[in-house]
Amino acid sequence: MGKTVDIETLDDHELTGYLAEPQGQPSGGLVVIQEIFGVNSHIRTVADGFANDGYIVLAPALFNRVALNIELDYTPQNVEKGREIRARIDHDDAVRDMTAAVTAVTALAGRPVGVVGYCWGGSLAWNAATRLDGVSAAVGFYGGMIPDMVDERPRHPVMLHFGETDQSIPMAGVEKIRAAHPDIPIHTYPAGHGFNCDLRDSYHAESARLARERTLEFFAEHLAGT
Repeated sequence: MGKTVDIETLDDHELTGYLAEPQGQPSGGLVVIQEIFGVNSHIRTVADGFANDGYIVLAPALFNRVALNIELDYTPQNVEKGREIRARIDHDDAVRDMTAAVTAVTALAGRPVGVVGYCWGGSLAWNAATRLDGVSAAVGFYGGMIPDMVDERPRHPVMLHFGETDQSIPMAGVEKIRAAHPDIPIHTYPAGHGFNCDLRDSYHAESARLARERTLEFFAEHLAGT
């Protein structure tokens, strides 16, 4: 369904992304932010799914600052490789590239734009809500860095999803976010890290279905007519 496109950045960085377009006029724009595995088949499937729901979707390749065309699967070896690559990406550079993607999809959609991210992208989705202009709503799935950024104040509506048995994000961290931001909808599920990805052993179908349903309702509410 989708295609690879170039994304213009302020520092002339070679940023590309996967663009998925709906049939007919889009109901809004979405930026999908990757896990630590690049814009792989799972992220492209996620983007295609949101396009089928009527959004024009762009998934920027945030690993391009280290190497182009990074696509990893979910083997233990590639988990370590993904972590190593992510550690080489300056966080502010990732936020800048996400901003460029928001600008690009806004121009394409001509309508309000949301951001949704998974794993590393879940943390960046939090930054979309706290730091970016031009974003109408953001949703983060199991963003492990959010408890350490809890002092940042959302400027836009944000929703968060976490797994109750996620070994990398203790529930104490989730409760820290709740205590600091009691008005934010934070949902937990009987699942572990990466529960939305059907290519991972931690995939939990019912949790993934419910989280996606809530995400779509949230975007329908906050992207419509804003």
